Amino acid sequence: MPASSHIPLAERMRPHTLEEFIGQEHLVGLGKVLEQMIQSHKAHSIIFWGPPGVGKTTLAQIIAHALSIPIFTLSAIDSGVKEVRAVIETARKAGHALLFIDEIHRFNKAQQDSLLGAVEKGIITLIGATTENPSFEVIGALLSRCQVYILKPLTEDHLMALVHHAMEKDEWLKEKDVTIKEWEALLQLSGGDARKLLNLLELVVSSLPKGEKNITNDLVQDVVQTKAALYDKSGEQHYDIISAFIKSIRGSDPNGAVYWLARMIAGGEDPKFIARRMLILASEDIGNANPNALLLATSCFQAVEMIGYPECRIILSQTVTYLASSPKSNAAYMAINAAQSLVSKTGDLSVPLPIRNAPTGLMKKLDYGKGYKYAHDFDGNFVDQEYLPEEIKGTKLYDPAHNAAEDRLREYLRRCWKEKYGY
Repeated sequence: MPASSHIPLAERMRPHTLEEFIGQEHLVGLGKVLEQMIQSHKAHSIIFWGPPGVGKTTLAQIIAHALSIPIFTLSAIDSGVKEVRAVIETARKAGHALLFIDEIHRFNKAQQDSLLGAVEKGIITLIGATTENPSFEVIGALLSRCQVYILKPLTEDHLMALVHHAMEKDEWLKEKDVTIKEWEALLQLSGGDARKLLNLLELVVSSLPKGEKNITNDLVQDVVQTKAALYDKSGEQHYDIISAFIKSIRGSDPNGAVYWLARMIAGGEDPKFIARRMLILASEDIGNANPNALLLATSCFQAVEMIGYPECRIILSQTVTYLASSPKSNAAYMAINAAQSLVSKTGDLSVPLPIRNAPTGLMKKLDYGKGYKYAHDFDGNFVDQEYLPEEIKGTKLYDPAHNAAEDRLREYLRRCWKEKYGY
């Protein structure tokens, strides 16, 4: 490989203008929003939301270059408040600068707060890139100061166009004079990521046997066989692996669960995504069989937000193994499903008068709250009273599962409501 090719192919092929950019036609086409912004010579703060390798970084660089704005780049993985403040101070002295933050969803609240004043005053124009929903990952105050643009996954036509463009423009590839006979492996292994596709192409071409000019599926597979554990955060395998992870915990197998956790960590999955899924599972699949599961999952999410990789892997592992080893119950999940189904069928039934709120004299005259029995005035802090609308009284929605914790709940409910609900 010639000396000039020490720069990766994807970087050599990075477009410098919107005209050279492939994909995202809804943003970069003639008359579209980014083209209009450049034409007006007035940048605004932006958050690009989309899967990896679809052009978020490239678009930030194109905007900065077209508007002749100094650009600073930070990665949320290895930058913090100190680095943000240093860029803001430099921008203040220069008058204005564009700050691009990759993976902005990994910034915690304090780090995002440090951006607010500079964005508000126009000291910096912020462009953030995220693969996660910014509504969940970016604080409201910062989100309100930015325009969110959604970047779409690249189609096969886009990816093939990128490869053809590289083969026509890159001097090293032109010298190799290769032909792509089969596309499936290249496209599949790239996972729709343009950067990964071009660098994979470069790897395959540089590994061609002497005299070989044709790229086939088998050849690509042979070259990248070490990528068997490929994890694409935006593709089908992402959903397959998180599904395997959740089902392993639900199935009470800590070994399977921690393996799939390791696969997600190796693939660079956002730890907050993992923690959020465990938080849901703690109620959906464990619930009152072990109420501490929800407490631990909540603490895990908070700790992951504060710590991040690599240390948060230990906290994730602790929580995963605890949840997988906990007794399971979906009774609370089934109860709310049944209640919502009942509401959708029966509509807005009237609240029984005894349990209505009566804050005014008029409401009291209308018998709001009349006949209400205060449970704590009775033995055992319980009194038989109707809490459901007349039309659906006696309907049992919560049925505790059979485990040590919920058996205790069932026994209490049986003492209270055996005749009415059949516990």
